[in-house]
Amino acid sequence: MKELKIVIVILVLCVSNFGYAQLTDIARLEYSFVPKNQSEDQYTRLRALFNYPVKIKNKDYLVLGAEYNRILLNLEDHYPFDKSSLSKIHVVDLNIGYTFKWNETWRFGAKFNPRLASTLTRKITSQDFFMNGGVFFINDRLDDETAKHPYRLILGLTYNATTGLPFPLPFVSYFRPINEKWSYNAGVPKSNIKYAINYKNSVQVFVGLDGYLAHIHEPIMINGQTVDNISLSVAVAGLGYEYEFTNHLIGYAYTGYTFRLNNVLRDKNRNEIFTLDDLNAFYLRTGIKFKI
Repeated sequence: MKELKIVIVILVLCVSNFGYAQLTDIARLEYSFVPKNQSEDQYTRLRALFNYPVKIKNKDYLVLGAEYNRILLNLEDHYPFDKSSLSKIHVVDLNIGYTFKWNETWRFGAKFNPRLASTLTRKITSQDFFMNGGVFFINDRLDDETAKHPYRLILGLTYNATTGLPFPLPFVSYFRPINEKWSYNAGVPKSNIKYAINYKNSVQVFVGLDGYLAHIHEPIMINGQTVDNISLSVAVAGLGYEYEFTNHLIGYAYTGYTFRLNNVLRDKNRNEIFTLDDLNAFYLRTGIKFKI
C-alpha cells in the first residue's frame, strides 16, 4: 500500500494544473466559484479527474490519468466587444507518467501532459493544444520508524506552456505530521496547516495558486487589436474543511479570499490587451474525492 501511495503522488503531479489535488486522489468531482467584486460577473469551474496506476514490474509503474475542466464565464457587465464567445471554456488534460525506485531513499518520476484548452466554438486547430510536463524526486519517510521526524519531500521541475514562461518552474512540497492532530505542508503551489478534529473531521488554513490559459476560437477586436487567448491567475488564502464518509471517500470545502486575481484577454503573443477583472474577491471550491 505504501508503494502505491507514493506512485499516486507522481500521478497527481501529472494532473495538478488546476487546484491543489491531494497526493493520494484517484478520482475527484469539484465545483469552484469566484464572483467578480462590485459586479454581477462570476467565474465558475466544473472539474472531473480520474487517475490509474499500472504496475510494470516490481516497483515501476506507468501512470495514466485524465482531467476535464468546464469553465463558465458569466459576463453581465458592459464590455466594448462581443462577449458571447467567452461564455464557455474547455480544458482537457491527458496524462502519462512513469515512476521507478531510484535508490533506497529516492523515487523518480516523469510526466508528459498534453492539453487541449479552448472555447471550442469552431474546428480544433494547433493553437488549441499545449504541451506540459515535469520531472520529480520523492523522498518518503512517513513510515520510516528510524526517522526522528517522519516527512515526505518532493522536489521537481515542471514546464507548463500555458504560463507563457519559456523555462521550467520549481515544484516543492514538504509534508510533515507534527503529532496525531497537527500536520503541515510547505511548498509551491500550495502550503497549509491542518488540524484533525477527530477521525472524520479536519480543518486547515491554506494558501495556493490557481488559474488557466485558453485559446479563443473566434478572435475579438478591441481598439484595433486582436484577442486570441484568455487567462486567469489567482493567488488565494483561506480555510478548508474535510469530512471522511469512509476511509477512502471524502467531502471537502475550501473558502477564502484572493490576494491576487488577474483575468485578462491576450493577443497571440500573450501580451495583455484587456483586463476583465483584477479586483480581489471571494473564493469557493468544494467537491468529493476518492483516495487510497
